[in-house]
Amino acid sequence: MKRLPLEPELLEPLPTEIDLRLVVSDMDGTLIDGNGQVPVGLVEAAADMRSTGVIFAPASGRQLANLRAVLGPAVDGSPLIAENGSLVVLGSEEIHSDTICAEDTAAAITTTRDLARAGYDVGAVVACKHRAYIERSDPAFLAQAKLYYEALEIVDDLTTIPLDEVLKVAVFDFDDVEDGSSQALTAAVPRVQTVVSGMHWTDMMSPQASKGRALAALQARFGILPEQTAVFGDYLNDLDLYDHADLGFAMRNAHPGIQAAAAYTAPANTEDGVLRTVEELLRRSRHRN
Repeated sequence: MKRLPLEPELLEPLPTEIDLRLVVSDMDGTLIDGNGQVPVGLVEAAADMRSTGVIFAPASGRQLANLRAVLGPAVDGSPLIAENGSLVVLGSEEIHSDTICAEDTAAAITTTRDLARAGYDVGAVVACKHRAYIERSDPAFLAQAKLYYEALEIVDDLTTIPLDEVLKVAVFDFDDVEDGSSQALTAAVPRVQTVVSGMHWTDMMSPQASKGRALAALQARFGILPEQTAVFGDYLNDLDLYDHADLGFAMRNAHPGIQAAAAYTAPANTEDGVLRTVEELLRRSRHRN
């Protein structure tokens, strides 16, 4: 499909010739449009990338099963960075993973319960490699969890599930997490990494886990350099992607911290920003057929 070209002020700083080999995009607030939908033409754009030897990989806080369900044929044969970088797969091959210990998982669950008793409107999702678990099951919370977790099971007590392959504990707060719940979680479970991944989500992961670390593992697997990599993001959990890519784009709607880290700007997610920019990058790619 034909898309609007990039604005002149966005085109001007881009190199006239690049060697593009890898495109990594966050999902929510970045690739996903203002209606929560995958942009029209993504399947065709992904095929266009593949035809020129460019790998397309989503990098999201979403679950692996959710990425496959939402993106469908656009990521057939593509590597996937899931759970904020805690898991990287290519088909059935696990390229990289970072887990947290059972003790820290239990502490995160207990702290979330304590916050709920203190009046915070919160609930926890325990994300494992093949399935996620919740114990809060009211319709409002369940609807939020189902947005990001396709393989989801409701249990009576989260502390009774197997805790040896937990990638992260994600806590949803119906209010802004930066109003208190994220700070409380950080203080209560200091050995994990606590990342604000959106206005309402706090992710508690291995101290080593990040989208940037996952991207580095992906680059090593395929022999791709930072100068051959383009990344797109909008929120703070995307921040260290920019340490591994010379072609770093902040969405126009991005958090100020992302705008400061990125070398370039892409149109907003509501303006088809990722696909319009990728189309321009492919035009400038020296190995374009």
